[in-house]
Amino acid sequence: MKSAIIATIIGSAAAFAPAPVAKTTSAISAFEDELGAQPPLGFFDPFGMLSGDVTQERFDRLRYVEIKHGRIAQLAFLGNIITRAGIHLPGDIDYSGDSFDSFPNGIAALIGDNAIPFEGQGQIICFIGWLECCFMRDIEGTGNEHVGDFRNGYIDFGWDDFDEETKLSKRAIELNNGRAAMFGILGLMVHEEIVPLGYDADLPIIGHL
Repeated sequence: MKSAIIATIIGSAAAFAPAPVAKTTSAISAFEDELGAQPPLGFFDPFGMLSGDVTQERFDRLRYVEIKHGRIAQLAFLGNIITRAGIHLPGDIDYSGDSFDSFPNGIAALIGDNAIPFEGQGQIICFIGWLECCFMRDIEGTGNEHVGDFRNGYIDFGWDDFDEETKLSKRAIELNNGRAAMFGILGLMVHEEIVPLGYDADLPIIGHL
């Protein structure tokens, strides 16, 4: 869990770097006006992951990771607030009669005395792996327009009908929502772990963990 939190912090810090415009050049001069670099921080790279001469391949990889982490974090944060609001899938999670709402929320659903059994967690991991290998990747030669475009020639949802300005706006919105969600889910994880230490904050929307 600690390694996951550290990875989230590093990923979110690198996330504030914008899109590439040159093959190899100074990072600040090349990227300071691109998508993702915006007020009040502008070009924000506190760990120096794009310092010095940066290749486009290096930047593309960081942007790819940023977008994927942001999407995962958005799903994680949404899942947290929904289950903590008392909304769960109906029925039972296994043949023993354990209902979905009988398991705790957050980290406690994975670690602890009342956690989902290993067999159930294994199915979740396998499902995520299947999505990662078959769908959540950028396949070259399928007409994808930018890094993180996972349509791969068969999903559109009206994207091709937008003009370029609208596309840039929606991509910027996704980046910002992903960045906020990375900090959001990290905050929930930290708060959940410090509750046993005697600090039980009344959080907005969620309330007490």
